[in-house]
Amino acid sequence: MANVTIDNVVKRYGAAEIMHGVNVDIDDGEFVVLVGPSGCGKSTLLRMIAGLEEISSGQIRIGGRVVNDVPPKERDIAMVFQSYALYPHKTVAENMGFPLKMAKRPQAEIDSKVGKAAQILDLSHLLKRYPKQLSGGQRQRVAMGRAIVRDPQVFLFDEPLSNLDAKLRVTMRVEIKELHQRLKTTIIYVTHDQIEAMTMADKIVVMRDGRVEQIGAPLDLYDRPQNVFVAGFIGSPAMNFIHGRIQSQGAALQFVAESGLVLPVPPGSAEEGRAVIYGIRPEDIEIGPGGIPVRVAVIEPMGAETQVFAKVGNDMIDAIVRQRIAARPGDELPFRIDVSKVHLFDRATEKRI
Repeated sequence: MANVTIDNVVKRYGAAEIMHGVNVDIDDGEFVVLVGPSGCGKSTLLRMIAGLEEISSGQIRIGGRVVNDVPPKERDIAMVFQSYALYPHKTVAENMGFPLKMAKRPQAEIDSKVGKAAQILDLSHLLKRYPKQLSGGQRQRVAMGRAIVRDPQVFLFDEPLSNLDAKLRVTMRVEIKELHQRLKTTIIYVTHDQIEAMTMADKIVVMRDGRVEQIGAPLDLYDRPQNVFVAGFIGSPAMNFIHGRIQSQGAALQFVAESGLVLPVPPGSAEEGRAVIYGIRPEDIEIGPGGIPVRVAVIEPMGAETQVFAKVGNDMIDAIVRQRIAARPGDELPFRIDVSKVHLFDRATEKRI
């Protein structure tokens, strides 16, 4: 096991700079997820940690050792890719033991490590099968087993679940998290799926356009996003955003949208007249007496919950409620906002107030 330090790392392709001084500290044994939209630089950063991409400037340290010029095979890392990259003519056991065979390890050692990894991943009964005889989830476990037998200091996962169906992704998320709890090895995991990030990570690194937007525990990012981008990216469904200003009504302050919609704000949250972006998560809205009248646009029953899209003027507000709603599009409902869960962001900088 080892800690990983990414210190002011820059990546350029010719004159184009795509990574702009990234800094991330990853503790020994920590499960860290790099998350962000396509093109944000998360996979490039992972490949630089692995040694598959050169660093233009800055340092990457693994276990305290600077690895900028260290070849990938000498970094004591193991990588699991989006594609399983299994040899079709080799059995499960041969695929898993291949890195040790290439390292010219004794066959007894290979058999022992493959057996242990297979037991951890529930692959013992599949060791004599070939990849074509396996399901997608089983193939992904074989790819993970091939990494485990190397007993690396750091595991790197590059969107390993993106080729799986939705149900299998949930199962594999649990299996990878259990694997981490068992091995207690440092894991750096790349995904564009914020649900994966929230459910698996000890720490999340949110990236955009080659920069780190925020680093923190999953619930810290959910409860106190530092800017509009993080607020909109973390959480599903996404946070509602409405543009407007803070105005006074007697001794109290309120938010007035450009459409004229009036919404409550926490006391002392912003000064009068300030242009803000008002954020409220769909799950922090209820339907009940005293709420703001809204016009139903779409209702999506989801079983235990109901998703309601409603319009107030030009603003669309999304709510997730526990009730089963009998309303139809065009009906009026009262949306009651939990004022303690309101997020306010400066309109000019988009940073949290």
